[in-house]
Amino acid sequence: MHDAAQPYTTEHVVEYAYKRSLGPVLSRFFTALRAGQILGSRTAEGRVLVPPMEHDPETGDGLGPDDMLEVGPGGRVATWAWVNHPRENHPLDRPFAFALVELDGATTGFLHAVDAGGEEHMHSGMRVMPRWRPERTGEIHDLVCFEPEDTP
Repeated sequence: MHDAAQPYTTEHVVEYAYKRSLGPVLSRFFTALRAGQILGSRTAEGRVLVPPMEHDPETGDGLGPDDMLEVGPGGRVATWAWVNHPRENHPLDRPFAFALVELDGATTGFLHAVDAGGEEHMHSGMRVMPRWRPERTGEIHDLVCFEPEDTP
């Protein structure tokens, strides 16, 4: 019998296990990452979305592989947040920033890690370049992080 003076607790695991096929747009994006390139989608209005999307978020118009173009590889940090104590599932095992990087030729920010060597080296507007994994397989981790063009 449950004592009403004590709260009743139980543990639950909420999961949404599913598999998603990449489709033609994301397949091309990940294939490009394997080749050391970053692709975006150009909308009918001329905006360039990175990562590429299958639909324009403003109009709902379909976007396909023919609407894709190479951007970057460099860009500027629009905004960022410093991570002093990375967790096991973070992309780097030392302090780093999560940043919105506006890649050259893109009109949206691309959220990724920046390895600046220290918080004192991070600032909005700084130029960054990608650091690629030596052996790439066509996944987001092929782009390890971004780093300052002028390494501290």
